[in-house]
Amino acid sequence: MIEEIQTINGVTPSAPISQAIRAGDFIFVSGQTGRDPQTRTIVSDDVGEQTKQIFKNVSGVLAAAGCTIDDIVRNTVFFTNMDDKSTFDKAYSEIFSPPYPARSAVGIKEIAPGAKIEIEVTAFTPQN
Repeated sequence: MIEEIQTINGVTPSAPISQAIRAGDFIFVSGQTGRDPQTRTIVSDDVGEQTKQIFKNVSGVLAAAGCTIDDIVRNTVFFTNMDDKSTFDKAYSEIFSPPYPARSAVGIKEIAPGAKIEIEVTAFTPQN
């Protein structure tokens, strides 16, 4: 069974996408940027601050799915500048603790205006 996850506690997509999809025991969260859910503006020019905002937004979406950030098993991170990775890693290590989720990092040319980073998330939450 596939179910759409939608909440006001995450950024409402402006494109024809879902905030997240539950497929069996997995939650797939669409790519998130560091936007404030209320103002829809990027919270800072700093990648660390954008990272923290992204995971605040992700937490809201995951809560709507009945799980938490501790249920994340994989993150895919898109950087507009791979030189920002060390700043990202510092913020990331404040959010997660071992065992860390599996992760990929990819450098790309462009994301949304003002965004330096976008993160897709996969969480695992067994349905009882």
